[in-house]
Amino acid sequence: MPTLLIVHHTPSPNCQAMFEAVLSGATAPEIEDVRVVRRAALSATAADVLDADGYLLGTPANLGYMSGALKHFFDQVYYPCLDATRGRPFGYYVHGGNDVTGAVRGIESITTGLGWRRAADTVTVTGEPDRSAVERCWELGATLAAGLMED
Repeated sequence: MPTLLIVHHTPSPNCQAMFEAVLSGATAPEIEDVRVVRRAALSATAADVLDADGYLLGTPANLGYMSGALKHFFDQVYYPCLDATRGRPFGYYVHGGNDVTGAVRGIESITTGLGWRRAADTVTVTGEPDRSAVERCWELGATLAAGLMED
């Protein structure tokens, strides 16, 4: 059974709303035979990454960059997972107070280095997530999980 690993840093109600929508999409009733594993960014390990078939990342934009927790995750898994995870699908969401550009740039740079393949549109939100943003997060989770069903 394929596994989708959701790695997230969820320090605020806005990030929590986005995370819950992503998880709801990934575990929707129409998604069959996909195991969804969720890990806080500070507790996710290289073994988690190696055991998964796809990845969904979530972070706030802090001080113009991804959260320190997500950066720590990447620092821990980058070299142990570099060759073994090339080509695997991923997607991500970012929440910011006013700008998410630096966080997006950082995630794109690291995932390009890992050789991961973006399999869904990125969801970026500034301010409180509205209904449309929550729906896009749901679709992000569903898209990543459904893509693993097809493999």
